[in-house]
Amino acid sequence: MPDSHDEIAEDHLETMQESKEEEVENKANHEQVEKLKPLLEKEKEKVASYEKKIKYLLADFENLKKRTDIDVQNKVNSIIDGIILKFLLIYDDFVRAKDALSKQGADTEGLHAILKNMDSFLAESGVRPIETLGEIFDPKLHEAISAKEDPALDENTITAELRKGYILKDRVIRPSLVEISKRNIKEAKIDG
Repeated sequence: MPDSHDEIAEDHLETMQESKEEEVENKANHEQVEKLKPLLEKEKEKVASYEKKIKYLLADFENLKKRTDIDVQNKVNSIIDGIILKFLLIYDDFVRAKDALSKQGADTEGLHAILKNMDSFLAESGVRPIETLGEIFDPKLHEAISAKEDPALDENTITAELRKGYILKDRVIRPSLVEISKRNIKEAKIDG
């Protein structure tokens, strides 16, 4: 029996030593955790700071992308507008030629067919003429180059179209050159 008491005592002693070692180890771990807590807080602050910077950079990138898209679209629109404007000069020449030949009694059937094709091309390209006659002058759409006294018409009514204007999509690419009515031209000059 003494062997079993000794064994029990030894087991108890071992358990106490293990418990003491665990306690020392737990205390050491706790001290290490306490030492690491400020470092963890610093790292958390760094992460939060980096996340904030990344969010700002992403927002800046999105803004840059939008501005770049707008700049590219504006450049493309500018190039297209330039091409259409050059085409319109040629179109105007064809219209004048047809009108001149018609007045001389010449056959304008060929020119009429060409103008019809040009009209189709303009329509397919999103180009449409600006309405003028009888409309009220709008400086966004029209350019007044002369005035005609007419007390019967409302002030600034368009009385003649001297050059057709055009809109491409939602942009005025060429304003209409027009003549507008004035009720009293002498008063308009004094007031203007």
